[in-house]
Amino acid sequence: MALTLSTKAQAVKPSSTLAITAKAKELRAQGMDVVGFGAGEPDFNTPENVCNAAINAITDGFTKYTPASGTQELKEAICRKFKKFNHLDYKPNQIVISNGGKHALSNVFDAILNPGDEVIIPAPYWLSYPEMVKLSDGVPVYVFGAKENEYKITPEQIEKAVTNKTKAIILNTPSNPTGAIYSEEELRAIADTIVKYDIYVVADEMYEYLTYGGEKHVSIASFNDEIYKRTITCSGLSKSYSMTGWRIGYTGSSAEIAKLMSSMQSHATSNPNSIAQKAAVEALDGPQDTVERMREEFDQRRMHMMDRVRAMPHVDFAEPKGAFYLFIDLSAIIGKEYQGKKIESAADAADILLEDFYVAVVPCADFGFPNHMRLSYAISLVQIEAGLNRIEKFLKML
Repeated sequence: MALTLSTKAQAVKPSSTLAITAKAKELRAQGMDVVGFGAGEPDFNTPENVCNAAINAITDGFTKYTPASGTQELKEAICRKFKKFNHLDYKPNQIVISNGGKHALSNVFDAILNPGDEVIIPAPYWLSYPEMVKLSDGVPVYVFGAKENEYKITPEQIEKAVTNKTKAIILNTPSNPTGAIYSEEELRAIADTIVKYDIYVVADEMYEYLTYGGEKHVSIASFNDEIYKRTITCSGLSKSYSMTGWRIGYTGSSAEIAKLMSSMQSHATSNPNSIAQKAAVEALDGPQDTVERMREEFDQRRMHMMDRVRAMPHVDFAEPKGAFYLFIDLSAIIGKEYQGKKIESAADAADILLEDFYVAVVPCADFGFPNHMRLSYAISLVQIEAGLNRIEKFLKML
């Protein structure tokens, strides 16, 4: 009998964003001046008070195992944050702290899905959602948002997608990759649909603090008991606190789901990093002025990028209201030629931009929209300006 490997593992798509990043690094290593718009992480340092809390944790010897689902201290800090910011009442036994937001989401799907269960995924979507669902033996079902509606989906679209196999829907607001934010009115209508069909909603609120133009983040679980008990609220400290490498994500859910996730995590990874947990307590309970300064800087970059891209030929976008991405429609360049080469997708444009103009962008086929690209403004204004100049030069050469 021949040795074989897991068909499930072999079916997983590698991350296209990581592939772009790796290629850009390779060109930089060769001495090329590459501008990278692929960043999914803030370019700011972690706030100093948070770093100091981690140093103190090491000095104090807080370097041993903690409970698998996280320390009581951090769970209580998360409960306070949920109450103050999200208007949600969770108790510590409803909180699971994981090794980053991705790990938290993987735990959720493992806890709620059985083989063949369907999960509705609004498109455009973060490219990891479908792979996570499939790894948990679920079936992704895509519902496509229209640009005219800021790429958001409607209750009517959800109703059409629901079958007797539907177990959950993912709702990401603010959105990666579009920056779209669902209003309270939109969320209430979606919540009514979720309750009507008695399914779970996996509410990915990782970018909740990064909202602009007077927009406010609203948590879908905050409306009433019926939607609350069907919601798993997911967040973390990576984006808002510039703590991507610290790997702290968390969920608020029913105690029953939290217990399942805790049990699975105890066998998979044990506990989240003890030092990072101490830092996370300081992040949540300490001064928030650094978080606001980062948000204001992102907003300044957002407005600059929108102004520049609006003036470019062949491209279009819906204004992002949150997160730190611009989702650009390249449909108008499909079929055009660059130096004799026909452009048939955003991936073709991305290859040309990287190889000839030394600009790394994320083509969005793996986000469900092959004629779009994502630009991150989690880089400096100087870098943004240099990269946009090159993109504009490319577009004018078509």
